[in-house]
Amino acid sequence: MSGIEARDLSFSYGTKQALSAVSFDVAAGEFCALLGPNGAGKSTLFSLLTRLFTAPQGSIKIAGADLATRPRAALAQMGVVFQQTTLDLDLSVRRNLSYFAALQGIGGKDAARRIDAALDQLNMRERADEKARNLNGGHRRRAEIARALIHDPKVLLLDEPTVGLDVAARQGLVAHVHALAEAGLCVLWATHLTDEVRAEDRLIMLDQGRILKNGMAGDIAAGRPLTQVFLELTGAAQDAGVAL
Repeated sequence: MSGIEARDLSFSYGTKQALSAVSFDVAAGEFCALLGPNGAGKSTLFSLLTRLFTAPQGSIKIAGADLATRPRAALAQMGVVFQQTTLDLDLSVRRNLSYFAALQGIGGKDAARRIDAALDQLNMRERADEKARNLNGGHRRRAEIARALIHDPKVLLLDEPTVGLDVAARQGLVAHVHALAEAGLCVLWATHLTDEVRAEDRLIMLDQGRILKNGMAGDIAAGRPLTQVFLELTGAAQDAGVAL
């Protein structure tokens, strides 16, 4: 399999259970939304997938490589966009990407070719020589995604990538990443916003460290607004006093 395979992942912070027996697959060419309220366990799951944390039980494979026994091979097939921006704001977009390429052992004409290709995928070539600090939030995110694609990963992880963006920028970013999935990339997109999920997307609904639903978003919604289904399943409606 050229995507993600996760089996029986559990993780605790002391006595607090953050994840409990989480299992799922995401295939190449799939856009999978990991939907859950704040505190659901999304960031913990991403920490396990990127090996910031080590899973005490269960297994993770990235593009067929076991993260525990072949970590370098697994991580080499992964591009990651974290919730907080990690661009050097004093460098141009191209310099940010060049620096990352060098860290990946990519240089010279090969790096220039890969950088231009990644920027083209995100419609960012015309912004290549602008300093990152002069970009708006949406274009900074596009630059980070372009950077994550330089080494041609098979899997792209995005942890709440639209935090702080306005509606138009969010919609544009969602559309760009869907296009990447349609081109064959395996995408796992963590969010708490139901309007970022399309009916044809894979959807994993996570709450209190457990998977509540795993399937096609349209099937899970079953003709109802996804927001309503999400609030009912997570109990958020009652907590917020929302009438359904």
